[in-house]
Amino acid sequence: MAAHQGVRVIKLAAFQQIKARRVDVNLSRTVGDHDVILPGLTVQLELILKAATAPREHGHAKGTAAIGTGNLGNALGGAVGQAKLGSVHRTNIGVIAACLKWQAARCRQSAMISHAASHAPWAVRPETSRGRLYPEPDAATRSPWQRDRDRIIHSSAFRKLQYKTQVFVNHEGDFYRTRLTHSIEVAQIARSIARELALDEDLTEALALAHDLGHTPFGHAGEEALSAAMKPFGGFDHNAQALRIVTLLESRYADFDGLNLTWETLEGLAKHNGPLRKPPPYVADYDQKFKLDLATFASAEAQVAALADDIAYHSHDLDDGLRAELFTIADIAHLPVVGAALETARRASLDMPPPRLRHETIRRVINALIVDLVAETRARIAKLEPADSDAIRHAKTPVVAFSEPMAEANRVIKEFLFARMYRHWRVNRMTAKARKVTGEIFALLHTAPGLLPDDWRGRAGDVPGNQRVASTVADYIAGMTDRFALDEHSRLTDISVSG
Repeated sequence: MAAHQGVRVIKLAAFQQIKARRVDVNLSRTVGDHDVILPGLTVQLELILKAATAPREHGHAKGTAAIGTGNLGNALGGAVGQAKLGSVHRTNIGVIAACLKWQAARCRQSAMISHAASHAPWAVRPETSRGRLYPEPDAATRSPWQRDRDRIIHSSAFRKLQYKTQVFVNHEGDFYRTRLTHSIEVAQIARSIARELALDEDLTEALALAHDLGHTPFGHAGEEALSAAMKPFGGFDHNAQALRIVTLLESRYADFDGLNLTWETLEGLAKHNGPLRKPPPYVADYDQKFKLDLATFASAEAQVAALADDIAYHSHDLDDGLRAELFTIADIAHLPVVGAALETARRASLDMPPPRLRHETIRRVINALIVDLVAETRARIAKLEPADSDAIRHAKTPVVAFSEPMAEANRVIKEFLFARMYRHWRVNRMTAKARKVTGEIFALLHTAPGLLPDDWRGRAGDVPGNQRVASTVADYIAGMTDRFALDEHSRLTDISVSG
């Protein structure tokens, strides 16, 4: 604390905004850099202690830090009243700490009241969450789904997405989408839709950020190669792999494997594309441990994240395809939704340069898709009249959806992208090489697990070619970035490269 900040006055009151203001050495009040809300015990107590010691540190022996605790005292039967923490009243810290714990609990209660006021009845609710496989205390400053989102962002698997292919392999250009930038765009679109529908934005965002964690290097080409190699051993599915990552493979916590995410986040990852009648082996096994109601739909938040994924990849694949010159503006003018967006963008400026025209078109495509989805979803909700989030799960059809004309438009756009982008000869050449690299890495390591790094070799065991080795090698490859996979292939096949 600087000398001119001699004393910090902090007023603590439940359900009220707590404002921190600076007071100079002459006790003339000046407005602080900003007003802040301090609901947490740790931050408040730290400020109190700093304020208590500041006068002595800076030579102002008469200074005290006044803590207005009238409201807290009243709540605890008038036991605290006004307390001044200086060089004398050291014994009051324990009392104030108890008050702050009480206030933190009241803040959590206030957050629940605020959630109920701002969210639709069919949105997920913190108080009805089905919790975590391994129980943990609630966070004082975050909802369960904010906590899930933060764990996903800090995971190793999430960071690796920056070097994993969306369509173009990493070294083909710095401006094309990667799995990471795609996931961020999905999260932005998903949050916007969730806010408009009064759903829980944090759960929606967590699911959007995590939905591609299970993807292999080299995009769908890598997944196809790994799926073929794993066919005798139960196959490979990137959605099941995402669940495997967050429940098993991430190793960050002392008390459990995985990230210990909430039931609502896990069910959304497992079935955001709909009920699972025949779940992949790992999903079925995990369901025996922590029931995910696989036969029902997921929450509305998960359904939003799934369709936000469609909106994001249709729009940005059009953008990247135009940038890569796989097709031209004229080639997309006939597409539904896209053609109308292009025409509107052209009318906005007759002399718009091509890069700006591309962006103006894509933004209109995104907006048209979002507006249609919101309108159709509202109509379906009005018809269903769900009382809570479980009513969404037990509906006979998805509640979050495009209208029939827009769904058909999306189908036509997807067909165009498949023919003109995903199967373009330039992309085909790269995907063929990617399949070869992925398949050869699997074959080498599956038949010779002794080639695995030490930590992975311990998981695989010493018997080549069995299920345990196959699953371990699949986990190892799925966790690779494009760059690491290419380097690992060289280390395994090129005698001139050090192993």
